[in-house]
Amino acid sequence: MTSAQWVDDAAGPVVRPYAMVRGRTRNDGYWLDLVAFVVASVGTLQQGAAMQPEHQAILTLCRRPLPVGEVAARMNLPVGVVRVLLGDLLETHAIRVRQPANPSGRPSVRLINEVLAGLREL
Repeated sequence: MTSAQWVDDAAGPVVRPYAMVRGRTRNDGYWLDLVAFVVASVGTLQQGAAMQPEHQAILTLCRRPLPVGEVAARMNLPVGVVRVLLGDLLETHAIRVRQPANPSGRPSVRLINEVLAGLREL
C-alpha cells in the first residue's frame, strides 16, 4: 500500500483512519502492546472474509515478525487503528501475536516489595 492511494495533496487523507475501522476504538478482548510481535499465519484472506485492503496489507507486511508499532509506522496509520485491524485478524486466526513477557514494562508488585525489603535490610 502506498501513501499516494490514501492522500489527496489538496484535501489530505481520503479516508479518515476511524472510518477504516468503522468508528471502533478498540477490539474485542485483545490488548496488543507496541512491542508485541505479529506474524501472518496465512498468506491471504479467504474470499468470503469481510476484510478491508488494510487487513491484506498487514498480512503482506507481517510475513516476517514485526512489532505492532512498526506495523503502524509502515502503514502510516495511528497505532489505535492498527490495533483494531490486528484484532480483526486475530479473530479470523490470520495472524499470531507474541506478547512481551511483561506487557506493561513494569516490574511486578512482588518484585518491588522484595527490593524494598532488601533495601531496608541494608
